[in-house]
Amino acid sequence: MKSKGLLLLLLGITVVILTGDLSFAQPPPPALPNIDQAPIDGGLGLLAAGGAAYAWRKIKNKMKG
Repeated sequence: MKSKGLLLLLLGITVVILTGDLSFAQPPPPALPNIDQAPIDGGLGLLAAGGAAYAWRKIKNKMKG
């Protein structure tokens, strides 16, 4: 039983060491000049309204039952 735990520990350490290079984040892309960005408020507002309606329905059903 001890040997299985030690083997798993050594395997885990080996995986972490070998894949350490993959865990670094890539640098952000360069900024593009003079590009207007689209607003997010339309879809975000619909998601917020849907979430509020869902929460209200859940609370209403909890109060009933």
